[in-house]
Amino acid sequence: MSHKRNAKIIASGMAVPDKVVPNQYFNELLGEDVDTWLRENVQIYNRRWAEAGDAISDLIVEACQQAMQNAGLAPEEIDLLIVATDTPEFVSPSTASVVQDKMQLTQAGTFDLNTACAGFGTALDTASKFIQADEQYKHVLVVGAYMMSKYLNLEDKKTVTLFADGAGAVVLKATEDGSGMLQSKLKTRGEFNAWMGIYSGGSKTPLSQEVLDEKTDKLQFVKRIPTEINPEVWTAMITELCEKEGISVSEVDHFFFTQININTIFQTMDNLGVDRKKAPTIMHEYGYTGSACIPMAYAVAENEENRIKDGDLMIFMGSGGGLAFACSLFRK
Repeated sequence: MSHKRNAKIIASGMAVPDKVVPNQYFNELLGEDVDTWLRENVQIYNRRWAEAGDAISDLIVEACQQAMQNAGLAPEEIDLLIVATDTPEFVSPSTASVVQDKMQLTQAGTFDLNTACAGFGTALDTASKFIQADEQYKHVLVVGAYMMSKYLNLEDKKTVTLFADGAGAVVLKATEDGSGMLQSKLKTRGEFNAWMGIYSGGSKTPLSQEVLDEKTDKLQFVKRIPTEINPEVWTAMITELCEKEGISVSEVDHFFFTQININTIFQTMDNLGVDRKKAPTIMHEYGYTGSACIPMAYAVAENEENRIKDGDLMIFMGSGGGLAFACSLFRK
């Protein structure tokens, strides 16, 4: 039986900075016990932060090298590199161009993609369609990367304790064996675009001393986004993709979610009537790593825990500022 050309995940890798920041640091920084709340409510115990001179491209290179080594690929075998991040190396040029040069991916086209913390899911969808549509793309590197520690206001208790740094990468390969991306969907709730983000440094509000004095170059939670939105949207998108593929949600072997709130993951799994253990979580030691958290969770499950088997069905469900959502269903 012949199958149409598709994009299969064949390897993964991840990287985090060396610097470990425990919850105790924030007890001292903020002068109150935040460790108890973090442990009991979001199950974050430690996170990794970059040092002052660290570059996000270096984390990306490390994650990509690990993924390529696991795939058995040389740099010149990569046809396309997509970097999903909202903490880029520069405003311009793209972070992907920096990585391409550092890794000598001499045959690869590159671009950056920004849908905030939904970036990896959006890039995974985009890369898969490049492979499906065009035979010149045989191997594509997809990266989610985050260095939000550089944008944190150390006096803001709402943000400083949650966010962390990391990069996760996967290699997609063209295949016709029936595996790969089965379904995908993107969704945006743009009415929330002004509720959470970094609102200076772009063309509307270029950086100035006034901006820096007001700390509007830092990540801000302007309004509290309703907690029910993620579980509602995640449940609906996952259900829709499974129905379109003609499978039961219970047949999915692994669910990889945005890792900002473990209770949101639990609520979604309960909504779906699926065992919570099918959703690996990594925020406990790595904090919230934005567009990197889904590929990092996948890399841990695949490379450290050996949870991923050929033929497994996998959901990737990401969401982030904007609000943006990206969901895909893959067969390993």
